[in-house]
Amino acid sequence: MPRFAFAPPHPRLALRVALSHHVANGLSAALGLLLISAAVHLWLGALAAAAASVGVVVCIPPDQPAPRRGKLRQLLPAALLGLPLFLGTRLLHGDPLQLGLLLLPATFIAFLAAAWGKRGIPLSVSIMFAMLFAMAMPAHDGTAPVLASSLHFALGAGLYLLWATLANALLNGRYRVQLLADTLLALAELMQLQAQQFRPPDSDERRRAPLIGRLLREQAALTDQLQSARNILLESPRTPRRQQLAAMLLQVLEMRDHLLACELDLDALKSRPGHAPVLGVLHEVLQTLAADIAQLADKLLYGRTPPPVASLRPLLATLHWAETAPTESQAPSAAMLARGLANRVGNINDEVVRLVALARGEQAPDLAGVRASWQLFVSPTAWSWRPFAGLWRWDAPPLRHAIRAALAVGAAYALAQVLPWVAHDYWILLTIVVVLRGSLAQTLERRNSRVAGTLLGCVIAGALLALQPSPWLLLLAVTLAQAFAHAFAVRRYLVTAVAATVLGLLQAHMLYAGASPVFGVPERIADTLLGVAIAWACSYVLPSWERHQIPALVARTLGAQARHARVALGLGQLQAIDNDPELAWRLARREAYDSLSALVQATQRSLAEPRAVRPPLAPLGLLLAHSYQLLAQLTAVKSMLLLRRDRLQPEQIRQPLQQAALSIERTLQQAGGVAPEAAEAAEAAPGPVLLPDPFESDLSPWLLRRLELATRLAGQLRQDADQVLAPPARAKPAAAAEQD
Repeated sequence: MPRFAFAPPHPRLALRVALSHHVANGLSAALGLLLISAAVHLWLGALAAAAASVGVVVCIPPDQPAPRRGKLRQLLPAALLGLPLFLGTRLLHGDPLQLGLLLLPATFIAFLAAAWGKRGIPLSVSIMFAMLFAMAMPAHDGTAPVLASSLHFALGAGLYLLWATLANALLNGRYRVQLLADTLLALAELMQLQAQQFRPPDSDERRRAPLIGRLLREQAALTDQLQSARNILLESPRTPRRQQLAAMLLQVLEMRDHLLACELDLDALKSRPGHAPVLGVLHEVLQTLAADIAQLADKLLYGRTPPPVASLRPLLATLHWAETAPTESQAPSAAMLARGLANRVGNINDEVVRLVALARGEQAPDLAGVRASWQLFVSPTAWSWRPFAGLWRWDAPPLRHAIRAALAVGAAYALAQVLPWVAHDYWILLTIVVVLRGSLAQTLERRNSRVAGTLLGCVIAGALLALQPSPWLLLLAVTLAQAFAHAFAVRRYLVTAVAATVLGLLQAHMLYAGASPVFGVPERIADTLLGVAIAWACSYVLPSWERHQIPALVARTLGAQARHARVALGLGQLQAIDNDPELAWRLARREAYDSLSALVQATQRSLAEPRAVRPPLAPLGLLLAHSYQLLAQLTAVKSMLLLRRDRLQPEQIRQPLQQAALSIERTLQQAGGVAPEAAEAAEAAPGPVLLPDPFESDLSPWLLRRLELATRLAGQLRQDADQVLAPPARAKPAAAAEQD
């Protein structure tokens, strides 16, 4: 039934990567390096060009697609902090002891930039690059050549700041399209995984568990991708094209909610006999819709108008449900559950049709909810001192990471002074800088990629130099290597490791003209192995195990869930004349997803840690699952309040909505179980009520059922959190009971 296969051939995957914003940004950085180096070379000569190229390379790591406002502020710290360190390293190049005394505190300060999160990590790399590339340059006698090279460094850095700011503004329109396309592809991947849950129930839980884990990881990945897209697409959506793309992004947010709601009642329906054919059709419908979204993403990347998409509502309407005999229980029948599930899948279909219509220009965008308050959805670009002031605690992960990095760099530098060969000490330190990460999982991943990338990069560089290429061919090779190194630094570090090795060897050959590069290859490999070993060993010094971060992440998750429940169950949006209630709900929903994404990523990183220091994974998994289920229940309630309000009785649902919001909020915020108010409400609640057909009668009983299920989920979520936060002595009996 699918209109085309979801899984694309490898050429299409390669084309998606080639047209992504990562590659566009890498090419922009490489072109800036080429133009600035060539211009300085023609103006001031080869040595000046070499120093200027270092200034460019130092400013490249923070150069990522960003809003036009604040782009210069994003890049400026790399140049301002890199210049004095470059000058100091050059002045002390001939004195190993004094240079070491500069390296240690500078490394500690550089890695403290991790306190600013994703924005700070590239800044750490830039600061370290300024010192390490200064060590890689040929030594000079006297102060005048050092000052001259520092001025050339400043010239290259300043020119690149102007280039990067201008290029970011010129590419802003393309970045908007590319980030939206990447978001659509992430949504299509999540939808394809969600479709697998509609297959017949698998008796082997060992096969079902990996699917749930993949769903949680894809949810977290989509959340991160959505924030990156918001930062670009929701900035000043004033032109018609920007409004069109921003409206499509908002449509994706709605589709994520509907996709999450598709999990409701699915397990109950699978337990009823006779509904496998219906689930099979719904599985194919979701696969088809995922393929439509992927096709839309491809058309956006190609700059083409997507073809129209036919609605699958007629197909869903023709499905026949296997009616079952009535039972004494008041639970909904399988037929009603199946019809409700098909309707939620139909909501996704409607959103896909609307999304394609927006892309084709057949529907006007509606940005009333964010047009006046887009700044609230975009990450701040200013550098605040608050993260730096808050890290001076012994258990602060950025502080511990900075101490580990300083110890690793100091040990590597001391070792390089006594090695039997003519060591490239900066190469050992460079390996540590790019391998040593804030968590053990990230360090292990980069460790393997760095070793493999260095070996392969040495082979490629050696083969290229053996051909005795012309200077212009070498310059082109360096430019391409820089493009790949920057483009894949986040997406696939193995490619970056290969390109960075080629870049370093070719630059060394150009700086030391006449020296044979053959002797440098074995040393580079040995230095890389030494740097990787030191970085790996130092990962266990003052470790920041994920279990120490879990309590704060759990508290953030519970708080976000409580606020989302309070806002989502409020009737203010139905009665307000402005968009303030919708804006508050969108912000609460974003924080709910963001907090869950952070918790999923921390749990995933903990899997690489020693078993003795891992957090309690079983209750963590339940907490994550129940959190998404609570979001799904609240999404279903929100959909009824917004889309089917004409089928509700306001006087009948007003008080239950208020009670459910209060009960969920108090339960989640009170440790030790269900809040007394929630327990009293549960005891006072009437018995099971016969639910009418939701497509022919009043929807209020179904909304009350959703509220009851959401309240129960809040209690389960609180219990999961209590187990996760319990001291180890209390958590062990619970784990043993689970095994029994």
